[in-house]
Amino acid sequence: MKYFKYVLLSMVITSLVHVFLWTRGGDKIVTSPQIGDKIESLSYTPYRGFEKAPKSDEEIAKDMKIIEQTARKVRTYAIDDAKRVLSNLADNKLKVDIGLWLSGDKGANEYEIETLFELTKLYYPKIASIIVGNEVLLRADLSPEELIAYIDRVSKRTRIPVTTAEVQHVWLTNKELARHVDFINVHILPYWEKIPIEQTLAFAKEKYDAIAAMYPKKPITIGEFGWPSSGYNNEKAEATLTNQIAAITGFLEMANAEKWSYNIVEAFDQPWKGVHEGSVGPYWGLFDINKQPKFHFIKQTVLNPLWRYQMAGAVFFGLLLTFFGLRNQRVNFAHAITYSFAAQAMGFGIAMAATYPFIYYMNFGMWVMWTMGIFLMIPLVIITLAKINELFKCTLGIAPKRLAPLNLKSEHVPFVSIHVPAYKEQPHVLIETLDSLAKLTYTNYEVLVVINNTTEEFYWKPIEEHCAKLGEKFVFLNITCKGFKAGALNEALKYTNEKAEILAVIDADYVVGENWLIDLVPLFDDPKVALVQAPQDHRDGNESLIKQAMNAEYAGFFDIGMVERNEENAIVAHGTMLMARLSAMHEVGDWTTYTIVEDSELGLRLFEAGYTAHYTNRRYGWGLLPDTVEAFRTQRHRWAYGAIQILKHHWRRFLPSSKTLTPYQKYHFVAGWFFWLSDAFGAMTAFLNIFWVPFIIFVGVTIPTLPLTLPIVVAFLVNILHASILYRTRVKMGIKETVLSAIASMSLQLVIFKAVYDGFVKDGLPFKRTEKGGNTKKTNTNPIRHEMILATLLTISFFALYFTNYTRITEIYVFSFTLLIQSIPYYSAIVLRIIELQSLKPKK
Repeated sequence: MKYFKYVLLSMVITSLVHVFLWTRGGDKIVTSPQIGDKIESLSYTPYRGFEKAPKSDEEIAKDMKIIEQTARKVRTYAIDDAKRVLSNLADNKLKVDIGLWLSGDKGANEYEIETLFELTKLYYPKIASIIVGNEVLLRADLSPEELIAYIDRVSKRTRIPVTTAEVQHVWLTNKELARHVDFINVHILPYWEKIPIEQTLAFAKEKYDAIAAMYPKKPITIGEFGWPSSGYNNEKAEATLTNQIAAITGFLEMANAEKWSYNIVEAFDQPWKGVHEGSVGPYWGLFDINKQPKFHFIKQTVLNPLWRYQMAGAVFFGLLLTFFGLRNQRVNFAHAITYSFAAQAMGFGIAMAATYPFIYYMNFGMWVMWTMGIFLMIPLVIITLAKINELFKCTLGIAPKRLAPLNLKSEHVPFVSIHVPAYKEQPHVLIETLDSLAKLTYTNYEVLVVINNTTEEFYWKPIEEHCAKLGEKFVFLNITCKGFKAGALNEALKYTNEKAEILAVIDADYVVGENWLIDLVPLFDDPKVALVQAPQDHRDGNESLIKQAMNAEYAGFFDIGMVERNEENAIVAHGTMLMARLSAMHEVGDWTTYTIVEDSELGLRLFEAGYTAHYTNRRYGWGLLPDTVEAFRTQRHRWAYGAIQILKHHWRRFLPSSKTLTPYQKYHFVAGWFFWLSDAFGAMTAFLNIFWVPFIIFVGVTIPTLPLTLPIVVAFLVNILHASILYRTRVKMGIKETVLSAIASMSLQLVIFKAVYDGFVKDGLPFKRTEKGGNTKKTNTNPIRHEMILATLLTISFFALYFTNYTRITEIYVFSFTLLIQSIPYYSAIVLRIIELQSLKPKK
């Protein structure tokens, strides 16, 4: 409760600010001008849904009654459509412009014409005109001579005005065609001509005037004019409801003033048109699919009727993310308010993504994309907020107060048993470690050198001899056991001096400082302390650029994450520079062998038993870095795989009902697991987005931008800020080391994805040691071949989308750049490999 007052105040302030911003922009209202009695004509097709299912007679009759209230005529495009409309007009006053659908199929054309003649006999008074073919010459389905023959044939059989429908340039280049029609029917669609909304009316008048100038004695009808209310932009022509209102109302005012004859496309939205006309195809209607008007001609129109629901959802999610993100943390007001604003921003994104299906018509493919996008968006949001939280905590929050004191004094000098497990370790490396242990200023200790499962005398014989030289404090063990490192350490417990109160563990490649034990052992005077951890560091970090990169990447965790976890007694135990109270270890069952990260698992069990841990970020030991990129990747796979093993085994301890861990500890361990999962989800979204690229290019599916792109972009930007700021302020590294650290960290994304996958589906993978100290065997395998494939696919996808985006659709540009961002981890792996290969070249 001490800190929750800041959380509560922040939640109130940020939610009020969020509501204020919504109310200022939510009720965006457009007032349409008065356009007269009714619209002259509306296009209509009697189909519904994405599958183009025919509407029932009852639905068509209902549609006609709705249209009758708005327009005087209806335009159809195919004879069967006209037949169904005419048969369902009843006492409706609407007239019909009958369209014949002509194509290269001569038999189908005959059907259209012969059926027309039957309809003219039955419904002559209802038919206003006959439109023989729709953009037939534009599509090149027929030659001008063939089209003229059809027009003449119809004209000879009826007294109803006859024409054909074409775009402006077809009429201007086919003067003979105009001689055979009773009036010019020209399509003027500024959106398809890539005309910005500001120039739409001038464009329409220019097109009309050009036709009128060429055919001054011919009546002219604008057979199609309209604008989509949603969908992708077509270069500078943007499909929005605001623009649809401006285009339609402005055109109607001009048409009335100029006394033009016209038809608006179209009456109702038609989702099935998305297959042929792309994302805007479904959205040309003045009414939506629920037969509700999108805007009103005689009163104000609210552009986003869902905004109150979106606002409520955005604020709710923002409050939820703030509450669960901060409730179990030590915060001050600056930390709480900045995080809360970030959480409200994330809440906005979630609400907008969640309401996407209520705004757009969704086909099966879009539902799949949206569902997968939402599924992947949730962990990305949580992980991004966790990094934002850490960033604000370290820069604006409460300064660390719990780092282990370095000047403790104690008259109690407990016996410490130091265990050094070694499996096929280079003798000169291990000897250097043992020599450093011999120089410790602490006096009451032993060293157990645990050579395990190593039959080759080359590895163990020199160590046995060296232990004999170092004296009775050094106990040489050459054992065979099961259970990898954990099994060896359990076996070593049998040989531990019975006076030992504290167990210390270091890796075989670590050189320790002489004050390690004398500085930190006094922490165990508190009987609740069961664990004391010092950071890992490395003495060969400056040997090459590749090792600089690895060393910088390791340092971030120990100077940022572990410091913050220590403040809330939630550190991760590591298998080197580790001290543990032996009695506490025995109480919780010593080392376990079900996981290959027995050190971290032990730490968690000690926390579950109610014990306390301490951490110091002062360096007391320096090991060796992995020899190669492959060894670096193997080590990280082991850590991530082991983390998932622990999660599977201990997940019940993190339920709200469990009391074995404090809320602070639950938060940090869950957040730590989510960081592992973040790389796995990053790889999954890359696979998903690559999969969708051919559908976007060749099928023209709509991209749910919010779920599939913006979280990825935001997460990337947060990662940049997180690394660049905290590495400078906490790790005290320069730009070069920060960049190298980022490259090394990002290069591991695919490795971690595989480790997380293996952790969930495979049990009992063997412990793979990290090759160090020149112990690596040369291989001809390329450790980053899969990253190279992914980088190539993502890059090809980026260029394919970018250079086929002929209409400069903003969402496709955003999606393509998202793919480029997603390729960065895989290029980082390539760069790291190049750095490694360069370091292997002999120096001149």
